[in-house]
Amino acid sequence: MSIAENIARVRERIAAAAGRAARNPEEITLMGVSKTFPVERIREGYAAGLRVFGENRVQEFAAKADALRDLRDAEWHLIGHLQTNKAAKATELFDAVDSVDSVRMAEKLNASAESAGKTLSVLIEINVGGEQAKSGVAIDSGELEQMLRGGPRWGNLKICGLMTVPPYTEDPEGSRPYFRQLRQTRDSIAARGLPQISMAALSMGMSHDFEVAIEEGATCVRVGTAIFGERAKA
Repeated sequence: MSIAENIARVRERIAAAAGRAARNPEEITLMGVSKTFPVERIREGYAAGLRVFGENRVQEFAAKADALRDLRDAEWHLIGHLQTNKAAKATELFDAVDSVDSVRMAEKLNASAESAGKTLSVLIEINVGGEQAKSGVAIDSGELEQMLRGGPRWGNLKICGLMTVPPYTEDPEGSRPYFRQLRQTRDSIAARGLPQISMAALSMGMSHDFEVAIEEGATCVRVGTAIFGERAKA
């Protein structure tokens, strides 16, 4: 199937999942995860209606950015782990960083955004499964609390919500308790009415489990394989 056909199929699945949850599918953003795919494939996705794209590595996207600059209304999100020494470059290249996982990273991005004269949208990445190999801040950690209270002093960051990558399970239903936990965490944070903090966004769900994520409240699903196909094995 073509990328356009894949996107149409994914949108149908989004609509069906939204219907099961009595939600409006228009409230759910489809992000095309374009990491490792060449410019030509990204352009196919754009031509088929994709406007939000996710990349994992600063250096990889830097090599593609100039060739995609004419896609004026496309949004570029960094969804992979960011090293602090690449904060300035990430601020230059991306419209949003969806993987902020420490106070130090937030401070670096805020300083870079201030220097660049821009406001950068960010999500706080939560490690819902407590996996050592994954990035993200623990739900019950002091680090998360510091990040939430840091909003007022980070004038060039717009904290928009939460993101997670749950432990992988073959059965998509295995992700449900983690998605539910993230939604409940988001709701409890939102109820506190913290200054300079919006909890509107809930980025969770990938190709194999995005329907479950939508049923549990995702506002953005990050879909790569189901749109662009299998990635080449390293």
